Amino acid sequence: MKNRVPLLVPLALSLLLSGCAAAAGSTGPSAPSESLASAGPAGNEHASHHGSATASPPASTAGPSEAAKMVCGDQPMDRLTTILALSQNPHTVSTWANSTFTCTYHLADGALTISVQEAPDQAKARTYFDAMQALATDATPIEGLANLGFPAYETAGSAVFQKDNFVLQVDASALPPAVGPHAISPNQLAYQLSTTILACWVEHH
Repeated sequence: MKNRVPLLVPLALSLLLSGCAAAAGSTGPSAPSESLASAGPAGNEHASHHGSATASPPASTAGPSEAAKMVCGDQPMDRLTTILALSQNPHTVSTWANSTFTCTYHLADGALTISVQEAPDQAKARTYFDAMQALATDATPIEGLANLGFPAYETAGSAVFQKDNFVLQVDASALPPAVGPHAISPNQLAYQLSTTILACWVEHH
C-alpha cells in the first residue's frame, strides 16, 4: 500500500494551498442531506468500520462542530463529483453519535463513508488514533510528504488522519477496485478526499 499515495502528493499540497471556499455543512437541492444529529449509538453504524467502535472514547452530548460538518459540505462533494465524473451530487445521510459525525455518500457502486471523531483535546485524539491503527487490519502508515505532516495510515480502501482534536476516516472500501473514468483505486479516492477535507480544516482554523 505504501506505493499508492506518493503519486498524489502534488495534488494534496495544491489543495492545502488553495484552502476550502465552501461553507461548513452546506448542501444544495441536488445533494439532499438527512441530518440525524440526535441519533443514538445505533444510528452510527458506519463509524464501526476497521475497528473504530472498539476504540471509541466517551460520548459527548454536544453536537458536531462546524469543522466536523465540513465532511458533508460543498468542497468534498464537489471533489467527489469531479473525480468520479458524476452527473449529479449523490444523496448523503449524516449522523452524530458517540462524539462522531458521519456522512455517508450513496453512490451507484456502493457507499462512501466519511467520519470525524471529535476528542476533547489533541492528546486524546492521538490516543484514539493510535488505538484505531492498532485495531485496524493491515494498517500501513502514510509517511513522508504524503501524510502532510499529520499522523496518518491506510487500510484496504480507507485513509485515516489525525489533526488537532479530530480523527478523520474516509472509508471507500465498499466501492469496486477501480472507480471513476480514470479507474482509480478506493485508496486513491479516500486519500484525495482526505486531503480535500484537511485543506478545509487548515483554512477553517
